[in-house]
Amino acid sequence: MAVTQHMTSHTDPVRISFHTLLGLRDGADAAECGRIRATQLAAGRRLALLLLAANLVGAVGAVLLLRPSIALWELVGWGALVTAVAVGVATRRLASHHRGDGYARLEDLRTTGFDGLALAAIWAVVPLAFCMHTPPPVTSGLGVIIAVLMTAASFAMAPLALATLAFLGLLGMSVSLELTLAHDYSAAAGSIVFTLLLMATCVSRARALVAIRAAELALEERNETVSLLLREFEDQGADWLWETDSARRVVRASPRFSLACGIDPLTIDGMPFLQVLAGPTWETGNFAAGLRTLADKLKARESFRDLRLPVHVNGEEHWWEIAASPRFDDRGAFAGFRGVGSDVTEQRASADKINRMARFDTLTGLPNRLMVNENLARAMAEADRWGSRCAFMMLDLDRFKAVNDTLGHPIGDRLLQRVSERLGQLMGEHAMCGRLGGDEFAVIVHDARDSNALEAFAKRIIDTLSRPYEVDQHTLYVGASVGVAVGPRDGRTAEMLIRSADLALYRSKDAGGGVFHAYEPQLHVQAEERRVLEIALRKAVEKGEMHLAYQPVVDAGTGRLMGFEALLRWASPEFGNVSPVKFIPLAEEARLIGPIGEWVMRTACDEAARWPSHIRVAVNVSPDQLQIPGFVTTVTSALSNSGLSAERLELEVTESVFMHEGLGATKVLERVLDLGVRLSLDDFGTGYSSLGYLSRTRFSSIKIDRSFVQGASKGVREAIAIIRAVVALAKSLGMATTAEGVETEAEHRMVQELGCSKVQGYYFGRPLPVEEARALANRDWGASAAA
Repeated sequence: MAVTQHMTSHTDPVRISFHTLLGLRDGADAAECGRIRATQLAAGRRLALLLLAANLVGAVGAVLLLRPSIALWELVGWGALVTAVAVGVATRRLASHHRGDGYARLEDLRTTGFDGLALAAIWAVVPLAFCMHTPPPVTSGLGVIIAVLMTAASFAMAPLALATLAFLGLLGMSVSLELTLAHDYSAAAGSIVFTLLLMATCVSRARALVAIRAAELALEERNETVSLLLREFEDQGADWLWETDSARRVVRASPRFSLACGIDPLTIDGMPFLQVLAGPTWETGNFAAGLRTLADKLKARESFRDLRLPVHVNGEEHWWEIAASPRFDDRGAFAGFRGVGSDVTEQRASADKINRMARFDTLTGLPNRLMVNENLARAMAEADRWGSRCAFMMLDLDRFKAVNDTLGHPIGDRLLQRVSERLGQLMGEHAMCGRLGGDEFAVIVHDARDSNALEAFAKRIIDTLSRPYEVDQHTLYVGASVGVAVGPRDGRTAEMLIRSADLALYRSKDAGGGVFHAYEPQLHVQAEERRVLEIALRKAVEKGEMHLAYQPVVDAGTGRLMGFEALLRWASPEFGNVSPVKFIPLAEEARLIGPIGEWVMRTACDEAARWPSHIRVAVNVSPDQLQIPGFVTTVTSALSNSGLSAERLELEVTESVFMHEGLGATKVLERVLDLGVRLSLDDFGTGYSSLGYLSRTRFSSIKIDRSFVQGASKGVREAIAIIRAVVALAKSLGMATTAEGVETEAEHRMVQELGCSKVQGYYFGRPLPVEEARALANRDWGASAAA
């Protein structure tokens, strides 16, 4: 059906648009248009010498007529130009490499327009320059020459419609203009009509040529399709006919059927059809299920189709697919079967391969999610049948993302292969493992009646997977978190059990990783709370439930207000004041951090624009925001719309952004810095302490975490040493330092003595509502101005 439709589609009438004819744009079928253009260019090449001869003969005639009236040097110069242009155009046409059965680009046809314009321009000299100085008889003779030349061009150059129309149009306008200037208006009108008729003739001839070629292409394609189908049928040799008599013996065996069976054509006639197909199993009676089905169909004299069965040919197993119908003689008596068969061994092998690919992970060779689900469903069915228990474990690798981001995905893939090997070695007779995707794995335990043994198994998995790995001269350390659910207690279906194990895994990850947790009903309650909270969070910005609070940042020495840090707050009518510690991670998981972060950026910039010009605003940016393609555009737009100068905006990032280096986070920061925005490193010392990134990124300040400030105020020597080291490092790199969490006067004096340049904390002010922050900014500015 598809082939028939394909062939029929090319018998429709050919319609070529005017733009396609000129080569200005492609038609619906770009490939076919390319072949038509090649035909046009090839036809133009064949007529190139005729066009050259017409131009040269016309030029000679014009020179002879003009000799008494025009200076010799002018005629020689013009004749040389005509010859040069005509020869150049002919050479370009003859040098064209396009064949009638090839393809040509739009540009190849468009450039022919310049040939027509060049020829027209050089011939336009005759009416516009020479005819002004010639007597009427000479002028008439020149008109005849130009008319003959235009007529010849409309036929010789017709395949190249764009070039022809350019030549006729420009030359015709030149003649009409000369006649108009001579006040011979009727002749000018006649010249215009003559030119339009020639142009119409040219377009008509070009359309005819293109239509003929398009029809030829359609016919060629249809003939080629039919030939391919016939050749495939003849050469493939995949199908054969077979026939039996009423006693189910082979009759009139075709050579192809005999060859497929591996039996001599003289021997196969008269053999029982089932014996031919059974091969070596005929004597043993160990028949395949497909052969038994075939025997039943033959016995019942029923039609059948798409019946697959194994057949042994010359010691090799093949798979056949056969179909047949019973046949009857003229009296209606059963006369046997007649059918068709084909060897589907390769198709079956491909199907088996596809089936394996559908159920096994290509990277690790472990069962994939589909096969894990199928095995879990079977394990649960067996446990339900025998009153037993089965367990499902979900495993997630700890710190695997850091390996991918820093060393690249090839190293990450090889690490996953090592993990799969270790996990597979732990599986016993009653357990199987698989890969769910990414760095998630699963283990199915068929007998989970012993909870202590199940716990010990989970710990053994964690310990085994947490040992170091040697991959391409890298020593890698990753851990594993495990969530366990036992069926049917924690889920009556495979989907429910997987969900329960996933919730237990989520709790293990929350605990820091490297541990396992069993499912508890309370986990489902917590997950439902997260789901409801996420729904409310999605609508919080639209409903105006979000607002910003602004905490003052002051000079450590003078106490003068330097700026504010914008802190996001959520006052939910349903949940009350929700802590940022709770809803920010949820926003990142739910991919809501983008729109929320954009709202924070725009709101903070709008408010800061109302403050005095020396007061800055600091906005926290999460690593996930830096992965959003439009982040830099958002910053630029927020600054532009608010009118806030870039140096008054400071973005605060944590050290975790450097773990996203493989995703280009630092490149995004560099683009933001190029805008003039300041950059601050928040909570330095609590994470990775990446001094290399610190020295290569243009930070304007470093923020010292409140834990070090509190430790130093209690006399902890390590905390004091860290603050001094950070201050010294910042000074050497030309950066300021901000001490966070300063709550008492003693802490203020201490961080001042240690060299911190700015201070932030409850001692100088809690996070303030927008009105109070605005009032404080203006009051501080007024006090400074008065001083």
